[in-house]
Amino acid sequence: MAKEYDLVILGAGTGGYVAAIKAAQHGLKTAVVEKEKVGGTCLHKGCIPSKSLLRSAEVHATIKESDQFGISVQGIELQFDKVQKRKDDIVNQLHNGVKSLMKKGKIDIYEGHGRILGPSIFSPAAGTISVDMKDGSENIMLLPKNIIIATGSRPRLLPEIEVDGEKVLTSDEALHLKELPASVNIIGGGVIGIEWASMLSDFDVDVTVLEYADRILPGEDADISSEMTRRLKDRGVHIVTNAEILSGSTTENEKVSVTAEVNGIEQSFTADTLLLSVGRNANIEDIGLENTDIKVEDGFIGTNEYYQTKESHIYAVGDVIGGMQLAHVASREGIIAVEHICSKQPLPLDVTTVPRCTYSRPEAASIGLTEDQAVSEGYHLKTGTFSFQAIGKAIVNGDAEGFVKLVANKENDDLLGVHMIGAHVTDLISEAALAKLVDASNFEISETIHPHPALSEILGEGSLAVDGKAIHS
Repeated sequence: MAKEYDLVILGAGTGGYVAAIKAAQHGLKTAVVEKEKVGGTCLHKGCIPSKSLLRSAEVHATIKESDQFGISVQGIELQFDKVQKRKDDIVNQLHNGVKSLMKKGKIDIYEGHGRILGPSIFSPAAGTISVDMKDGSENIMLLPKNIIIATGSRPRLLPEIEVDGEKVLTSDEALHLKELPASVNIIGGGVIGIEWASMLSDFDVDVTVLEYADRILPGEDADISSEMTRRLKDRGVHIVTNAEILSGSTTENEKVSVTAEVNGIEQSFTADTLLLSVGRNANIEDIGLENTDIKVEDGFIGTNEYYQTKESHIYAVGDVIGGMQLAHVASREGIIAVEHICSKQPLPLDVTTVPRCTYSRPEAASIGLTEDQAVSEGYHLKTGTFSFQAIGKAIVNGDAEGFVKLVANKENDDLLGVHMIGAHVTDLISEAALAKLVDASNFEISETIHPHPALSEILGEGSLAVDGKAIHS
């Protein structure tokens, strides 16, 4: 006999488990099906482990520069096995926390592979979930009133290059390196590629980034991209843009050679290791979509603004639907889907209110439209830029490089975008996110009293700079 639920969620990553908790709070009898571990990619293969490694890399770099603080350190030794153990301990701690939250919400967890079945004796409509249990026990049937597909994504591969997990890696394999290579080529200068470039550089690895576009971080404001390029190059990172990858292979001396056409000229790049960072593909295979009327568009599940698919009782959230493919976006999408299931009339997600963060050194963070995007949409603009070099707390902290840039509508002062690069800007961007949510103008941000000394003062000064009225410039 099938077990009945109000909601069954395929995938217990950030989108799935947050949706499950929200559903339980609304009184829905809820289950999740997860073939690996609750927490998904973000917790086990993405956000958390990579940020743990980035933090260790940052500490390593800070210690090497400790003389500026009047502290002399001798005999610095990087123990990478301990770096990895710290990462694993953090992941395990948070994994146990998620499991506790699921238990608290009385959410059933089925460890196995779930597939959506077509109409059957269990249901006249598609939607029964067949679960192949991980432990090899008997297959289980789940009969939900509603389904949320939150099966996540995996690293995208290049047909020209074979990943072997040893010399040629994706971010999945790179997280489990036992030893650091002396050199690495990174294909892809987006967020993930730049985070790995920064991290490995701080671990004293010789890094080259090969980016297809004409600049790294192509989705960010051009000024942010330019500053990130300058800062990484100052640290010895080699950045090659306009690079179209042609092939890759292992050489006789066990290095990896990549051939790319750079500005029309064929070049070769050789390193100990090759890391692919060229985006992510949705996990939509073998989950039973062919048994439904769900539409797949460009490799992603199509939904409406409330994340309903063509089957009105089946929703999809997170990386499987494309879009921004960020953990916090998946969480919000899951909440909106659940509230729509519960007839709560949620507001659709406004992508211009979503913060975007790059956790490299320096950090970059943004929200809303870039200057180029705003121009292309026909806005008449005014912008303000303010440097951390005029912020006392940044000087005290020993890292005063970077800036904030605000983009506003000249006609009505509406804040269109905020773009930041520098230390701790991934924390500072939350003030800008709140400003965007409440539709604040740059004037209203400038009227907010910021503590002194604090890094957040840069937002107040940057807001004044939009009208040419910054105090400390």
